[in-house]
Amino acid sequence: MKRINNSVIALSLFVGIANANAQEKKTLSLDEAVQLGIQNSKNLKIDAAKIEEATADLLEAKNRQLPELKVSGSYMYLPIKPNVDIKLPGVSGAGGPEVHQVAYGSANLSVPIYSGGRIKYGIQSAKYLVEASKLSTENDKIAIAYNVAQAYNNLFKANQSIKVFEENLAASQKRDETFLKMENNGLIARNDRLKANLQTSNIELQLLEAKNNYNIANINMDLLLGIPETTELEVDENYIEEGSDVKPVDFYVTEARENRKDLQALAQQRKAAELGSKAAKAENLPSIAFTGGYVAADIPKFLTVYNAINVGIGVSYNLSNLWKENSSLRQSQAREKQLAATDELLNDNIKLDVNREYQNTDYSKKRIAVFEKSAEQANENYRITKNKYDNGLATMTELLDADAAQIAANVGVINAKADAALAYRKLLQTTGTLTIK
Repeated sequence: MKRINNSVIALSLFVGIANANAQEKKTLSLDEAVQLGIQNSKNLKIDAAKIEEATADLLEAKNRQLPELKVSGSYMYLPIKPNVDIKLPGVSGAGGPEVHQVAYGSANLSVPIYSGGRIKYGIQSAKYLVEASKLSTENDKIAIAYNVAQAYNNLFKANQSIKVFEENLAASQKRDETFLKMENNGLIARNDRLKANLQTSNIELQLLEAKNNYNIANINMDLLLGIPETTELEVDENYIEEGSDVKPVDFYVTEARENRKDLQALAQQRKAAELGSKAAKAENLPSIAFTGGYVAADIPKFLTVYNAINVGIGVSYNLSNLWKENSSLRQSQAREKQLAATDELLNDNIKLDVNREYQNTDYSKKRIAVFEKSAEQANENYRITKNKYDNGLATMTELLDADAAQIAANVGVINAKADAALAYRKLLQTTGTLTIK
């Protein structure tokens, strides 16, 4: 029996230690969270692979301007004596030599001299596409920074709501104790005391909901940052002070035109498409290359050739271009038109995005003032109603309604400030200037 008790105690201690260590706490500023989110982003890993692919395409384009050197060789065994009939004057082929093996090798060199600009245009186009891939990655980083800020904001709001509800729950429970004593002394009716208990239960439910929202927001944040989902995050409350100085909307429109990475990436793609059209036109031009070669052969007892070196100029031209229409050129020109239209559409969307988020930022800042005024009024109303109730001039229902309004107004102030900070970050994202430290 003693051994069983010892085992139970040991198991209880182990479970207690495990539960204590299961939830790791970590305090993160918003900038630190953004950095983690970028570092562990799956989307950015895909982007990195796309950059590698574009870089490989550039390497392939550069390789086309380098010399081509090909070496080949063969050895053949002839099990049956071949018939050799030499037709040279004065040379008889009758009873020719015994030939049972042949060996030969060759080396061919080709150095491009002129290709109508296809190689040059291909290299320049590939460079533009590499730059476009890098700019697209930067644009995705900014989007990730905002997504992390949004998740951080949700976590902050849930955490602050918990604090408000816990504070009000403690006050409500204390009030319940007071009302119970008053009921026992015959100073209030049981019905009034039950109304107060119901208010306490409502606050408890709100607190449970806030904790549930916090847990969900915390897990979402953990996954977004690539850290264990058992990590409990604590946020920095100072970030809600961002966006206090908002400039005129024209300033942000100009910033977007100068800094939007997707707009810059599209510009690089348009340059690449323009060069693609030039390269397609060059398909109708001939190619010229310097050529050289070396041949060696050995047929025992019959023929030996070595130092057969040749040099020259090679010209290549596809005569079918004379009657075939250049489909590559048409495709490239269509691509140019698509990108030009996309550029116009993107510029319009940027104007719309910036103006919309500017209005949302302005609206969010004005909401703070309204909620602060509402909270001030709700707090004062509760103070007055409490005094009236203490003096028998207000009902229990009026007191509880004033208390509920006070809680809602105080939570509203916190949420309004957090939403304003997030709206300002969204505005910076639309301008391409959201800072990533």
